[in-house]
Amino acid sequence: MVKGSVKSPLTWFVHLSVIFLVVLWTLPTFGLFISSLRDKDQIVASGWWTALGTSTQNVVFRAPGPEAQKEENGQFVISGNVFDGAAGGVSAFGTSSLKPAEYQAGATAELKDGETLTVAENGDFRLASPKAFEGRGQRIFFTAEVPPRFTLENYQTVLNAEGIAQSFLNSMTVAIPATIIPILVAAFAAYALAWMKFPGRALILAIIVGLLVVPLQMSLIPLLKLYNGVGAFFGVPSKTYLGIWLAHIGFGLPLAIYLLRNYIAGLPREIMESARVDGASDFEIFLKIVLPLSYPALASFAIFQFLWTWNDLLVALVFLGGGNDELVLTGRLVNLLGSRGGNWEILTASAFITIVVPILVFFTLQRYLVRGLLAGSVKGG
Repeated sequence: MVKGSVKSPLTWFVHLSVIFLVVLWTLPTFGLFISSLRDKDQIVASGWWTALGTSTQNVVFRAPGPEAQKEENGQFVISGNVFDGAAGGVSAFGTSSLKPAEYQAGATAELKDGETLTVAENGDFRLASPKAFEGRGQRIFFTAEVPPRFTLENYQTVLNAEGIAQSFLNSMTVAIPATIIPILVAAFAAYALAWMKFPGRALILAIIVGLLVVPLQMSLIPLLKLYNGVGAFFGVPSKTYLGIWLAHIGFGLPLAIYLLRNYIAGLPREIMESARVDGASDFEIFLKIVLPLSYPALASFAIFQFLWTWNDLLVALVFLGGGNDELVLTGRLVNLLGSRGGNWEILTASAFITIVVPILVFFTLQRYLVRGLLAGSVKGG
C-alpha cells in the first residue's frame, strides 16, 4: 500500500461536513419547489416529503340544497359526489364536526326525521328523506384518501396578479445598477489602498472597517433626511431610483472595498514592479493586470450584492416608496400574501419565483469566477 493513499480522519470529517452543509441548504429549496407545485389542500394537509404518496385529509362538504332533490319511489333524494369530479377515496364520514369519522365508507347514517345519508368509498353520496328537504344543504364531514395532485395554478395566480410585471422590472432596475456601480468604485478604491502610497491611507482603511459595523436600520433615517435635503436644494424628487442606488452603494461599498483590498493586496508584487519598470501607469496596471486577476473576488461580491439588493424590501420602501408604480417585487408579493390571508400555495410559489433570478445570477457568475481563477494561475509567455 502506498503511503499517504489512506485519507486521514480529518479529511473525511471535512468532506462529510461539506456534504452535510450542501444538503442542509439544498433540501429546503427542493421542498419549497415541490410545495409550489402541489394542490393547495394537500399543502395544508401534509408535508412536501409526502407529495408522491396518498395523503389523508379531513374535509367538509356541503350537499346541494332542496333545489337538487328528486322524488324516487316515494322518497326525496339528493345525490352527488363529495369530490366534485376530482380523484379520491373516502375511508370514513360523519355529520358532525365532533365526530367527523363516525361511520365507515359505505355505511348508512340515520339522521333526524327519518333522513339517511350514505357515502361510498368513491365519494358518491345519497341523502334520502320521506318528506321534501328544506333549508340549507346537509354538511358531510369525511376523511379523504387523496392521490398526489400537481398543478401550475399557484404560479399562474402569482404571475397573473396585478402589477407583478412592473414590480419585476422595478427590482431589476434597482438591483443591476446597485450591483455594478459599487463593484467599479470599490475596485478603484481597493487598488489605491493596496498599492498606491498617499497620506492618510491607513486612516481611510480604518474608517472603512469601522463602517462595516454601522447598523443599516440606524442609518436609514439620517441618510433619508440628508438625501431629501440635498435633493430639495437641487430640485431632485425624493422618491427616485437615484436615491435607492446611492443608498445601496453607500451600504455596499465598505464591505466591497475591504474584501477587494485584501484580495488585491495579496497579488504578486513582482508583477506590479515589472509593469512599472516597463513604463505602465497605475491606471494601466489596474486595467490590464489587476482586474483580470481579480475576477474571483469581483464575482463573489457581485453575487452577494445582487442577492442583497434583489431581496431587499426595507431600503426600497424608504427610498423608493410603496406606490403601485414604484413597488419592488418583494413588496408586491408581501401585499399579495396579505390580501389572501394564509394561502400557503401563494407563499410557496412566490418564494420560489423570487429566488429564480438570484439562482441564475449565481450560476452565471460562478462560471466567470472559475475562469478568473484559471486565468490568474496561468503565467503569460
